[in-house]
Amino acid sequence: MRLARFSHQETVGYAVVEADQVKVLDGHPMGEMHYTGAVLPLAEVRLLAPIIPSKIICIGKNYREHALEMGTEPPTEPLFFFKPTTSIIGPDDIIRIPTQSENVQHESELAIVISRLCKDVPVERAADVILGYTCANDVTARDLQHKDGQWARSKGFDTFCPLGPWIETELATAQNAKIECRLNGIVTQQASTAEMIHSINEIVSWVSHHITLLPGDVILTGSPAGISQMVAGDTVEVEIAGIGVLRNKVANYE
Repeated sequence: MRLARFSHQETVGYAVVEADQVKVLDGHPMGEMHYTGAVLPLAEVRLLAPIIPSKIICIGKNYREHALEMGTEPPTEPLFFFKPTTSIIGPDDIIRIPTQSENVQHESELAIVISRLCKDVPVERAADVILGYTCANDVTARDLQHKDGQWARSKGFDTFCPLGPWIETELATAQNAKIECRLNGIVTQQASTAEMIHSINEIVSWVSHHITLLPGDVILTGSPAGISQMVAGDTVEVEIAGIGVLRNKVANYE
């Protein structure tokens, strides 16, 4: 099932995407879902970021080759940090290059969406608290990351967390899915989620043993190698097999 958040005319809501249509939901998709009976053509709605969570947790350096290209050894334990919810944008929204940075880069990632309140989740039960998965781009001002010595500013600017195009709730291949990033049509990142150092279940369990997770919370699972600079005029696409394509254009702040 593909759960989407959309706008149509003056309405913002949630829906299930089926082929070229969206079946509108009554209220929020967490818990038991009910349909309104309204069906809209997919081409006539604007897809938004599929969820606005209470928090965005990001796992750093979770692919060996990415850790090495950053000049560090892979961490022995999951390394996590946060992005603010104000950084979220949806498919086809514009990533804005802040005036403070001269080197903004993309990081394509699989994102986990949590289904219910949970704490101290055992690894073997992690799947029980996962609603589904979506595509993410952990946009980073790389020069500021190096300058600051920590990651809050460099990864927290407005528009620095594209999510979408929807939440896929039935991704059986989540731990062995092809992930690819294209910059202006040229492949810059290509890997499989099977290459993660820490698995999806391990990540969910680890994070939940440190902080309480709430319904709708998003966990970014790390970027493969191949991070590349983006500039105004570029188009960046994150594609994950079984989910779809998250596409965003890049522009300067006006």
